[in-house]
Amino acid sequence: MQQTTEVKEMVCVAKGPNHGPAPIPEEAKWVQAKEITDISGLTHGVGWCAPQQGTCKLTLNVKKGVIEEALVETIGCSGMTHSAAMAAEILPGKTILEALNTDLVCDAINTAMRELFLQIVYGRTQSAFSEDGLPVGAGLEDLGKGLRSQVGTMYSTKVKGPRYLEMAEGYVNKIALDEDGQIIGYAFTNLGKMMEFIKKGLTPDEAYKKASGQYGRYDGAAKYIDPRQE
Repeated sequence: MQQTTEVKEMVCVAKGPNHGPAPIPEEAKWVQAKEITDISGLTHGVGWCAPQQGTCKLTLNVKKGVIEEALVETIGCSGMTHSAAMAAEILPGKTILEALNTDLVCDAINTAMRELFLQIVYGRTQSAFSEDGLPVGAGLEDLGKGLRSQVGTMYSTKVKGPRYLEMAEGYVNKIALDEDGQIIGYAFTNLGKMMEFIKKGLTPDEAYKKASGQYGRYDGAAKYIDPRQE
């Protein structure tokens, strides 16, 4: 290592404190992380592209610095779905440092990786106090029936008011209004459940009925409207 003349001419002074890095919580242990292999945990990160047209939620399960499991969810941009497909092939097997410095095709996914990296190396993971961490496969628990992302989609205007389009329960078929025109409930179809029923042998009509339900004071409504057509 090269030194400047000024440094070469300096007198050596002993360095006192050498207590190492502050310990961080990892899988129910306090760890002084010095190497990438010291990092373990499952956590999430959210990222966005430069024009903020779309966003990505990234979930990684890291064991001894290596990504063992990745869940890539995107919303807002059709091209991001193909980027997510490529990122899902790229991420597993890499260290989190490799992943941080890898082009994950979409800027939103790259940003999510950056935010997740910061969380995990500072010990702010979902499994920080879980003994032995979470098993590979735990990332799927973020998904609903039929392994579909939890997505909420609402649309609203000043002149016509709100429209519920997609809720945690599923695709909204009808919204129920009271005498004042306010939403008091909705009818939905869970597309994940519906596809599972069809795979098990039910007819599409049977599966549709079995996967449909209501929320709120739906039965007592004064009026029902299709949020996509009315």
